[in-house]
Amino acid sequence: MTRRSLLATAGAAIPLSAAPAPSILFVCGDHEYSGEFTLPLLARELESRYSFRTQVLKSVPDQNGETDIPGLDALASTDLAVFYLRWRRLPDNQLAHIDRYVRAGKPVLGFRTTSHSFKYPDGDPRKPKWDAWGSEAFGTPPGWGGDGHTHFGHESSTDVSVIPSAGKHPILRGIPAQFHVRSWLYRVLPKWPPPDAQRLLTGKAVNPNKTAEENPVAWTWRNHHGGRAFYTSLGHPEDFGLEPMQRLTVNAIHWALGRKVPSKWAGRMPIDVPYRGMVSTAGGKK
Repeated sequence: MTRRSLLATAGAAIPLSAAPAPSILFVCGDHEYSGEFTLPLLARELESRYSFRTQVLKSVPDQNGETDIPGLDALASTDLAVFYLRWRRLPDNQLAHIDRYVRAGKPVLGFRTTSHSFKYPDGDPRKPKWDAWGSEAFGTPPGWGGDGHTHFGHESSTDVSVIPSAGKHPILRGIPAQFHVRSWLYRVLPKWPPPDAQRLLTGKAVNPNKTAEENPVAWTWRNHHGGRAFYTSLGHPEDFGLEPMQRLTVNAIHWALGRKVPSKWAGRMPIDVPYRGMVSTAGGKK
């Protein structure tokens, strides 16, 4: 009798070769883009298609709740943290969980407004570090308005192209050479992303409200704490309904976890969330 069969006889339920599926923690709170709706749908698909274990944390009492995201202690035990934040003002005890995670060199993935995740008032001692946190974790500009970080109007959209020199990157597997998204283009140039980042996709504004140069819209980076980082300035809810965006995200998650990017695609995920925009609520501010 083999050792495996002995263990099975003794009631062992898990084969010796089995290992827990990687865990992914989604952290939401973005005011405008309904991340609290799109990311749970994405998480569900990741569980059913790829057997990942997922958990979604949300700002309370709603997307406008800038000062509380319960459950961030779960960062201590997750394999990948995915952030979709905008202008939060979290307390020190919650910031500490985020800081420990990033400083441990663990992988991070960020969508759109995560470049300006935090916005503390003038005079707050947390402002210098946390308003610029995107530059530390993802290689984005240091907060909205920092180094010219802006966009080209809510009525515009973006034509996205694969950067030819990056075409063989695993994150770009199955991604068409060109596709169109509803997200209005973010300006990150000329200083960002950092020189040692790998630019993957570039965007050209369609119907911009001012002169618009092409800008990178997705890149990878090994941040200063040694963690794998992927950031994309895409993330309008209509983007998440598009197969190129869905596959980009799935590929980036596998890459960030150090796993082989899937060669096969099971088809479009049912992620259909309308754009909400900025909505005032009793639980927060517009």
